[in-house]
Amino acid sequence: MKGTLSLSNGQSFSGVWKGTTTDVQGEIVFYTGMTGYEEVLTDPSYHGQIIVFSYPLMGQYGIQHAHLESAEIQVAGIVVTEVYEGELEKGISLLDFASSQGVPLMTGVDTRSVIKVIREDGTMQAVMSLEGKPLPAWEPIKTFLVPSVTAASIKTYGEGAPHIGLIDFGYKKSILEAMLNRGCKVTVFPYTVSTEVLDSYKLDGLLFSNGPGDPFSLQEYVPVYRGWVERYPSLGICLGHQLLALAFGATTTKLAFGHRGANHPVMNLKSQRVSMSSQNHSYVVELNDLPATLGVLYSNVNDLSIEGLYHKELPIMTVQFHPEASPGPAEHHEVFEQFFQSIDQEKKVS
Repeated sequence: MKGTLSLSNGQSFSGVWKGTTTDVQGEIVFYTGMTGYEEVLTDPSYHGQIIVFSYPLMGQYGIQHAHLESAEIQVAGIVVTEVYEGELEKGISLLDFASSQGVPLMTGVDTRSVIKVIREDGTMQAVMSLEGKPLPAWEPIKTFLVPSVTAASIKTYGEGAPHIGLIDFGYKKSILEAMLNRGCKVTVFPYTVSTEVLDSYKLDGLLFSNGPGDPFSLQEYVPVYRGWVERYPSLGICLGHQLLALAFGATTTKLAFGHRGANHPVMNLKSQRVSMSSQNHSYVVELNDLPATLGVLYSNVNDLSIEGLYHKELPIMTVQFHPEASPGPAEHHEVFEQFFQSIDQEKKVS
């Protein structure tokens, strides 16, 4: 079957339709990594988006469930130049994985041209549909998506120390594993948890997770989060970074087409060390409107946007990139090490 990828700017691209025949509409974004499609498709930060992969061949090593970031595919649709449909040594194919969860996939698409359009005109709404079908009415891009991906209840993992409270805006499984692999006890809380309940768990520190959508859509919770981080050593990752910045008076803005890939260079401004990072975000903290209490810890080498912050008086640190998903074996381990150091120092003071 033939399919059409239609963009809200009036341009369209044809391809071969695979899997479910259900039309989908969502914000179209692109990912530049050569590998990692399993993690991307199941990352809650991509919830509801149509993902275009820049690497020409996807699915070549199948789907290994141990690598999934959540239990299901989070993207609304998948667009590739070519999907591998040959034999696999283990796991299931990308096409079978998408079909089993009712997520459409288009192959044979000129993804180079699609990505060029997104880079020139910015992210926009798009529709994947069978060729010849009329387009539905264009819907506004959804910005409040966290309720769709947050935990339904509180759950604790591990039995070690320190005890970390993971505030869930759509956390990746690898963030939880990064804590557990370091011997932590981790309790996952929905982002709406009350302060009274949070405090009852006698936590040593808080980790504010990644997640989808506009950080300003959570503005009503920001004063609550500020109260928490003024009492607990805290680390914010991606959306969590943006929310903690908002909590102390910073502002955020949306990039034209975001940062999504596994090879974004960032510089630690204290050590002057440059390293590669894995990223997935549309919004950034505004550099020109940064409050005096916050300092820039990491900067993006390509566009100089803020990639990490620290509070000048409180044990709070944030990163826009994903330290748990380092492109190499050891990049950004210092992020977690500094988080644990701040917890140890806080215990000594108290």
